[in-house]
Amino acid sequence: MARLRAALIGATGLAGQQFIAALKNHPSIELTGLAASPRSAGKTYAEALKTASGMTAWFVPEPLPAELAGMKVVAGDALEARDYDLVFSAVEADVARELEPRLAKDIPVFSAASAFRYEEDVPLLIPPVNAAHAPLIREQQRRRGWKGFIVPIPNCTTTGLAVTLAPLVERFGVKAVLMTSLQAMSGAGRSPGVIGMDILDNVIPYIPKEEHKVEVETKKILGALRPAGDGLTPHDVRVSCTCTRVAVMEGHTESVFVSLDKKATVAEVTQALREWKGAELARNLPSAAPRWIEVLDDPFRPQPRLDRDTHGGMATTVGRIREDGVLENGFKYVLVSHNTKMGAARGAILVAELLLAQGLVG
Repeated sequence: MARLRAALIGATGLAGQQFIAALKNHPSIELTGLAASPRSAGKTYAEALKTASGMTAWFVPEPLPAELAGMKVVAGDALEARDYDLVFSAVEADVARELEPRLAKDIPVFSAASAFRYEEDVPLLIPPVNAAHAPLIREQQRRRGWKGFIVPIPNCTTTGLAVTLAPLVERFGVKAVLMTSLQAMSGAGRSPGVIGMDILDNVIPYIPKEEHKVEVETKKILGALRPAGDGLTPHDVRVSCTCTRVAVMEGHTESVFVSLDKKATVAEVTQALREWKGAELARNLPSAAPRWIEVLDDPFRPQPRLDRDTHGGMATTVGRIREDGVLENGFKYVLVSHNTKMGAARGAILVAELLLAQGLVG
């Protein structure tokens, strides 16, 4: 079967480069179009990556694919939907709000931007957690008169939290969550990014808009598709968080406190996390992890440097599971989730794979 033709908007940025690395040799999807800002348009991709000093600004560990290095870059607003089967978007929210609907009128758009995450007819998908929300795109198409659709992925900080809460919601019910994040610098991208003099020897205690995103998105992801399929009912879990930036390159660490609906033991909570398989359809996708959650018994783990790349960066690693004496039926744990893999490009590709498997793409 021929692979689906995909375009990538925002190809020269760090997020775009992560998409390129993740899609190399993909069995179902082929990158056949690259789009970026007007200053890159007309150049080959390799030329577009050149800085004024002559450096090739390719920042991911995987090598730049030779077949893409010579591909011509077009301006984002010059992309034509008829030339592709789907689009991946790795641009900022303000740009996404202009470009993505134009393309979604005709073909699916999978976005790393926040522009449409909070719309009533837009699902916010993590395939092992809420694959059942995917049919909402039919309502989106009906309301907007589109042939395609927009499906954004969650904020990268939300992803690891939601993945670990899902088995607890299923097994015990969850009433409230308190979380403090220690987020990697790569979550801010390279432009504008985090200034080295600000982050070294320091912790930045505030990331604008981040806490609100986590609180709203977690409730949406853990919610339920309404019987009519015309919207989502958010979960009634109460979520409160503090989001900080630390001097780590990749991998978000989160300290999580959970109040369960019913009593449990540490062994039962550990078992629920360790045995969770997630949605059946998500298990055999090309980018799927063999296990979505890995629980470590070493009290000094997880650590971002050691654990962020577990199962190719697609698994969330959990440790230090303990009872909490303050919250009712309280438990606490630490997680590490790869913010630029499961939380970004690879996570968006996983969503495209899910919808392909569900017959909603292609």
